[in-house]
Amino acid sequence: MAKKSDSSHVSPNATRRGAHTSYRKKAPPPQNGHASSDLRSAPASSSAFILREDGTIEADEDTQAGDQTRPTAPSPPHLVYRNEARGIWLYHGNSLELLDAIANKYPDGRFEMIFADPPYFLSNGGITCHAGRMVKVDKGDWDKSRGPELNHEFNMEWLRRCQRVLKPNGSIWVSGTHHVIFSIGYAMQQLSFKILNDIAWEKPNPPPNLSCRYFTHSTETILWAAKNEKSRHTFNYQIMREANGGKQMKTVWEMAAPRNGEKAFGKHPTQKPVALVERCLLASTNEGDLVLDPFLGNGTTVVACASLSRRCVGVELESNYVEIAAKRVEAVSREPSDLFALPAPR
Repeated sequence: MAKKSDSSHVSPNATRRGAHTSYRKKAPPPQNGHASSDLRSAPASSSAFILREDGTIEADEDTQAGDQTRPTAPSPPHLVYRNEARGIWLYHGNSLELLDAIANKYPDGRFEMIFADPPYFLSNGGITCHAGRMVKVDKGDWDKSRGPELNHEFNMEWLRRCQRVLKPNGSIWVSGTHHVIFSIGYAMQQLSFKILNDIAWEKPNPPPNLSCRYFTHSTETILWAAKNEKSRHTFNYQIMREANGGKQMKTVWEMAAPRNGEKAFGKHPTQKPVALVERCLLASTNEGDLVLDPFLGNGTTVVACASLSRRCVGVELESNYVEIAAKRVEAVSREPSDLFALPAPR
């Protein structure tokens, strides 16, 4: 990576853009009873992008000359914020393209942990309660379902890439509601991840169910999985036990939604509380470890990493959320570290 510097910046390329999605194009009708493999746009090939030593990404000559079909976010992804002293690098663009570039440069894996909060595909005209008022569930175009087949193909594509960039003993946490989590779990099984736990995050004060036709939705599921069956994943058992008053920690975690202070620079519709991500980090990483968030949102993972002396790479499709993430991490103090250098032996 680039020479160390105490400076941090937001690139001029981080201009505000409209809503983007990795697979924005609507799915074509099924042919012969089978879902199309179009994936809403062609996924990037593993050789299309090159990760430079300074952290920027460039397209190879063939991609620059021949591929004019990639529509949405910057292609290749732009490095829009970096703070090498804190070990934080944030990209604006398609996470699949960034993951391909990283896998090209580090074929044996690069990250000790991944925290992913992918689209839930639940913005389909339903209603919910927010601040005591009935509102439409519409988080953005990126959260709209294209049908179960294409949704699952998308989950397979990004999970496959995440598996490639995990180190041999790395692990991944993926959060989701029932709209997506069963697809995630099945994709993990198809890709031969080793599922370690399913965590139920219980929200003590969820919005009420307005239709009175269902139980109140008060939980989200977080799947924790190792890269494969051979992985010797990190689990800081004693830290988790001490955090739970000397008892083994169970898989039901009660935590409040993000506090107002966590939204001071701007909020995200699926924002997670910092405490939730911090617990995942404390359980499965050590200081100096490198963490990836392929769906960064407004930066909760990067804030948690900075607070706990972990390094972090994040990528987000929408530039306004990258800007919020950069502002949030600037408010967190941390000891210097070198992003892509291996941590000293412990």
